[in-house]
Amino acid sequence: MNEYDDLAPCSGHAPGGFAPGAFASGVGVPAYNEVLPRTGESAAPARRLVRLALAVWGLDALADAATLVVSELVANAVTHARGETIRVVVARLDGRSAEIAVSDSSRARPVLRPAEPEALGGRGLLLVETYATKWGTESKPWGKRVWAEVRG
Repeated sequence: MNEYDDLAPCSGHAPGGFAPGAFASGVGVPAYNEVLPRTGESAAPARRLVRLALAVWGLDALADAATLVVSELVANAVTHARGETIRVVVARLDGRSAEIAVSDSSRARPVLRPAEPEALGGRGLLLVETYATKWGTESKPWGKRVWAEVRG
């Protein structure tokens, strides 16, 4: 279990440049989190959260891969989860890597499957696996947390 795994809802403060709903962890691993509606429109604020956090930590080189990963994790939660909200967390693991996580209230674990060549969707987790150093899912009493590590 990570120290930022169960961040208190809306604790901390939103630093400059972050959305009013974004919060910094007060203790443990440096992290930012934001609770967003479980809608497709939440991908944009999730990408902004990730990009700004990486910039604060001097990890701008990870931004392209990390924003693609968070977009896919949010899309997966929007499509397959339930509940009204998701939580996006970006945490600095060390000077060269960050973890992106999306939590939702569904206990159904994502499944990596090959996409049909003509299919318009179904490649999200394949992209996550391609751009992340590693990824996984953790079951929680209230649902699950899907995470991916990006490393420079």
